[in-house]
Amino acid sequence: MCLCGWLWLIYCLHVPGCVWGLDGGGEGACRLVAKPVSGSVYRAGDVVIGGLFPIHVEAPPPEQEFRSIKGNSTCTIFYQRAYRWLQTMIFAVEEINRDPALLPNLTLGFLAADTCLSEGTTLGAALAMVTGQEASVVGTECGTTPEIPVIIGDARSSASIVVAQTLGPFDLPMVSYFASCACLSDYWRYPSFFRTVPSDAFQARAMARLLRQMGWVWVGLVSGDDDYGKFGVQLLLQELQGSGVCVAYSEVIPKVASQRRIRYIVDTIRGSTARVVVTFAITKDAHALMEEVVRQNITDKQWIASEAWVTDSTLSSPENLPSLAGTIGFALKKADIPGLGPFLTRLHPDGNYQKSDPFLRLLWEEMFGCSLGVDLSMTQSSRRQCTGSEVIGEVRGESQYADVSQLRASYNVYKAVYAIAYAIQDMVACRPGDGVFNGGQCPDIRKLQPSQIVHYLRGVNFSTPVGESFHFDMNGDPPASYDIINWHVTPEGTAEFVQVGHFLSSEGSGGQFHIDMDKVVWGGGSGEEVPVSVCSADCPPGTRHAVQKGRPVCCFDCLSCAEGEISNTTGSGECIRCPERFWSNPDRTACIPQLVDFLSYSDTMGVILSVISVSGATLTAGALATFLYHRHTALVKANNSELSFLLLLSLKLCFLCALVFIGQPKPWTCMLRHTLFGISFVFCISCLLSRTVVVLVAFRATLPGENLMRYFSPTQQRMGISLCTLIQVLICVLWLALAPPQPAERGGREGRGPRVVLECEVGSVVGFSLVLGYIGLLASLCLLLAFLARKLPDNFNEAKLITFSMLIFCAVWISFIPAYVSSPGKYTVAVEIFAILASSFGLLFCLFAPKCYIILLRPERNTKKHMMSK
Repeated sequence: MCLCGWLWLIYCLHVPGCVWGLDGGGEGACRLVAKPVSGSVYRAGDVVIGGLFPIHVEAPPPEQEFRSIKGNSTCTIFYQRAYRWLQTMIFAVEEINRDPALLPNLTLGFLAADTCLSEGTTLGAALAMVTGQEASVVGTECGTTPEIPVIIGDARSSASIVVAQTLGPFDLPMVSYFASCACLSDYWRYPSFFRTVPSDAFQARAMARLLRQMGWVWVGLVSGDDDYGKFGVQLLLQELQGSGVCVAYSEVIPKVASQRRIRYIVDTIRGSTARVVVTFAITKDAHALMEEVVRQNITDKQWIASEAWVTDSTLSSPENLPSLAGTIGFALKKADIPGLGPFLTRLHPDGNYQKSDPFLRLLWEEMFGCSLGVDLSMTQSSRRQCTGSEVIGEVRGESQYADVSQLRASYNVYKAVYAIAYAIQDMVACRPGDGVFNGGQCPDIRKLQPSQIVHYLRGVNFSTPVGESFHFDMNGDPPASYDIINWHVTPEGTAEFVQVGHFLSSEGSGGQFHIDMDKVVWGGGSGEEVPVSVCSADCPPGTRHAVQKGRPVCCFDCLSCAEGEISNTTGSGECIRCPERFWSNPDRTACIPQLVDFLSYSDTMGVILSVISVSGATLTAGALATFLYHRHTALVKANNSELSFLLLLSLKLCFLCALVFIGQPKPWTCMLRHTLFGISFVFCISCLLSRTVVVLVAFRATLPGENLMRYFSPTQQRMGISLCTLIQVLICVLWLALAPPQPAERGGREGRGPRVVLECEVGSVVGFSLVLGYIGLLASLCLLLAFLARKLPDNFNEAKLITFSMLIFCAVWISFIPAYVSSPGKYTVAVEIFAILASSFGLLFCLFAPKCYIILLRPERNTKKHMMSK
């Protein structure tokens, strides 16, 4: 099968309404039954360049029945902007043909066809160009060389993909001026595809930079249901990964008109808290969306436009500005093409206009609102008859076609023609032996092969007549350059496209991004203030972000930093822990030095405990003085005055040792407080134990001849007290030698704020336990003996009082253990002091208060007779 046969077979597989078959005339016979729906403009030349332009934006519905050949269908909705692109190609071709330095011996021609903004009509037009089959023809001969060796187009990414996939295996080159989908930057899939419009990868990068720089972290996405929209949004999402920008919603504009679906999309935009809406869509899709936006009177959104519609004058009509004023978008680089304006306005319909340019009639009738029909069937009843005296230049400001203030896509068409011309120029400059085809042969200009143009297109590097340097990279892409456009409203109520910045891909890997904030007029009613688009407001200092479950990371609650942590900036994601010896202030915004806390003499509690301790020691000294003064009385003698003096002396030490626990812990005070406490109490309980044993032995020795008291003389009593005390002294010495108590810091919190608690660590838990255990052992033994002696004569001894005092002593120290463990900070020391003082006062009052009462207030009972009365 010949080349044209294969191409038309592929076309029939893509497009409904096409019938392919074989005649009986032979294997090579081919029969195409298809009705073209697009018009074309042709001019002959040595090399004819094809062009695909969406002169109409609504294609007829495809044939689905396949039962009969339908009549010619026509496309609808004339698009002036695309017709300007076609005229720009014609202008560039004529300019090159007039240039004596560029292709001096060659004439360029063109064949431009209408694609109707549809994949099927675009592919049909492209195949008709390269095969020369532009009508419904039945043929038996197919050529082997395409009529058109290179095509400029198409405007849409989806249509360009279809054509590039079809023509690519035959090395037929395409140079698109508006198909910006990044998917086309794939050399292996589209080796013969070139374009003068930057890839959307750069536009997505620029959009992401804009969103990050403006602090817009909560945005909505709306895209068209085509490759341009889908790939554009996909690239933008990739650029936004890890940037902190979240997507509130992502909606797709349907290609088939569905007012219900469009209304749902606009309702989503209205109901969302995202004030920024990024729209990746072609002009037709943007029109469908914005009509509903204007109808619902949505005026509080900041629109971010893609290059496909940001400079479209029909979208920026005065009735749309209340909703779209302040729109920001990325437009293709603008250029002023000398001579293009007068060239566009020179057109005028003549007698042959239907043959030379079938689109001119449509332009004329739409621009002037009249009809060029020559009979009743061609004349629209609602329009007047054109006079022929109309001038295009008089409506330049109101027509997309004649408006040359925003030559962006038109400039890309201009560059595409020049790129092809310079590629052919390089072919002409080839010298025999230097060629790359057929063993060094140069291309035959009269019989150009598509693969030859592909090769030379890859190497073009030229400057356009407006002074811009241009070339293709290895993927067929040009250097990326965008103007940042902002929609301003003029005093007359019309839109003005103002350039407020730019983005260049050539400046480093990230590109050079610049925006002049003073020039920007923001949308959404913000005026000169940058709109705020966040899901959750930034957390104030002292708090951190806590992501809401099941929602994007931009939606969060603000939680206060934990104790010891701070955040001193707005919008902190994490709290910072304060360094050692510092703590967070109450607002959690700064680290302040921790207060050093201990039980000092200046504290209220320290003063109270000191007073109580001194009072106890004073009372003990008073009792000792009383006993000394009345040491010759019966009561003092009967109670073993020497033991009483020792007991009072030990009690005084117990009261005074409490003072060592107050004050800033130091190494010597830590060692002193525990050893003094342990030795003083053992000394006290040893005296009490000796006294109890003497009384018990004296009254239990009932057998004749027993003289147990000889073993408990004052000397033996002193030795017993010394021995018991010496054991405690040895325990304390070993404790201090092996692991003595040391000052230590411990973090804590109290009512007035964070602080470092200074305390004495026991060092050795075993040593501390032995000290307390030994005291408990002596106290338990003393309690047991006193309990056995409780029924002895009351007037002669105080066994019951000893029992009661030891019960108080044991109760205090048993309750001390849980209170000591659970008390925070300096209150641990206070509990220990309280236990010392409580047990000391218990011993003092139980043992000596009754005796002092008798000595001082009831002296008549302080006689031997009264003592021996029972």
